[in-house]
Amino acid sequence: MGIAIALIVGAVIIGGIKSIANVTDKLVPFMAGLYIIGALIVLAMNASAIPAAFASIFSGAFTPQGITGGVIGVLIQGIRRATFSNEAGIGSAAIAHSAVKTDRPVTEGYVSLLEPFIDTVVICTMTALTLVVTGVYTNPDLSGVTMTSAAFGSVIPQMTWFVTLAVILFAISTIITWSYYGTKAVAYLTNENKTAILVYQILFLVATIIGASMDLGAIIDFSDSMIFIMSIPNIIGLYLLMPVVKRELDEYRADLQAGRIQRTG
Repeated sequence: MGIAIALIVGAVIIGGIKSIANVTDKLVPFMAGLYIIGALIVLAMNASAIPAAFASIFSGAFTPQGITGGVIGVLIQGIRRATFSNEAGIGSAAIAHSAVKTDRPVTEGYVSLLEPFIDTVVICTMTALTLVVTGVYTNPDLSGVTMTSAAFGSVIPQMTWFVTLAVILFAISTIITWSYYGTKAVAYLTNENKTAILVYQILFLVATIIGASMDLGAIIDFSDSMIFIMSIPNIIGLYLLMPVVKRELDEYRADLQAGRIQRTG
């Protein structure tokens, strides 16, 4: 599986940002739509259990002493998974958004606000509801994607393929995106040296194959550590750039109110 994904990703990332954009702008909406449709089917067939599911989620959220690790443990785990879900605060998504051609960077900032909402508020909430309304979350033998697959399959057995396909598409699009982040970092450090970029891309594909054969727990722990390290300089930079952001935002809003910018939508 790792070799197959590496071959697919390699065929895309060698093409550069245009190739990446052409793949992801079709892949991401499709996979998100596919997953949401599947979750809606599960929820529709368990509609009567949704109110109790929300009650269970809220009661669990506000009684952290009942969870191993207590308040601190819950906070740490929540932050780790939220950051992994939407990348908010670690500075990676800004690399992709910076490739957009616009004379008003603020508008791209507004667009980027949709990412945490769609990833975490919409998709993750729907996933949580499907796990609770179907009752699979109480099974100690299930975890992660196997639990989600069981939730979908409890309604229609064939729907496990929805989860399988969605996970594969999520994985490929994520790997493609992160390869681009690394490529831009290497390009910056080596002054756009093509050989260095190609070496990085090959090493990235090798790491993809190695990662597919490693223990999932070790990979998640390593990823969480790297994301945490990334967030430190980025958050410091955010505070330093706050005056610049405020100035750009004030100018944009003033131009919008004065009619110097054409409203859309």
